[in-house]
Amino acid sequence: MPRKLVAEFLGTLFLLATVVGSGIMAERLADGNVALALLANAIATGAILVVLILVFGPLSGAHFNPAVSLAFLLRRQLEGRAAFSYVLAQIAGGICGVLVAHVMFALPLFELSTTARSGLGQWAGEFVATFGLLATIFGCLKARPDAVPQAVGLYIAAGYWFTSSTSFANPAVTIARGLSNTFAGIAPGDVLPFIALQLAGAVAATYVFGWLLEEAPHVKVKKVKKAPLAPGDMARRKPSREGAEAQRAGLANE
Repeated sequence: MPRKLVAEFLGTLFLLATVVGSGIMAERLADGNVALALLANAIATGAILVVLILVFGPLSGAHFNPAVSLAFLLRRQLEGRAAFSYVLAQIAGGICGVLVAHVMFALPLFELSTTARSGLGQWAGEFVATFGLLATIFGCLKARPDAVPQAVGLYIAAGYWFTSSTSFANPAVTIARGLSNTFAGIAPGDVLPFIALQLAGAVAATYVFGWLLEEAPHVKVKKVKKAPLAPGDMARRKPSREGAEAQRAGLANE
């Protein structure tokens, strides 16, 4: 367990350092072009997710996300105490990741964000983003487990663009981004609604895909035992040698 928790901590740290750091770099270099900055942020985030899942997947499962840990708890593939420990490690790692990004770019260690992200559209975006993320994970685990890193990275990169909220889809990420007044930030007052919709999306996906991907029960076919043949039945079923020769002779005459 200590190794798993360190893996979750480090993985979430690098994820947030990438999300926030690439956002700072993109905003500085994009010269006011928000679309270009978002594209750079999305590519960096999707790419680092592939790397992190490949590196830490064999160690901890590479959740880096309380919503994912909740889903595996509901599927009874993670114990309650382990899930709670995972979540603490993820939140701590995310906060430290913001600190690392700020240090690299000479910003205050922590600064509350002023970027408002609220309203029905944003909340719906977070539900859809998290539901789709869990759908991606469950579907790939069922059919192509080796494709999970690439699928998750591609999904999040796409989610930056097709969801109204830019696809946070992660309570630990949401908490940490509230402490960064940069391109990737979210106002602290908007954090709790985001987390609520993320968890709702994770729960919905867990049960929907638990049903969709459930294997059909194996139906046992009962073998009908044949009654033993009586001597008379054997005689009728297997003609004598003389009878068989007579039958062949009759066919030849015809």
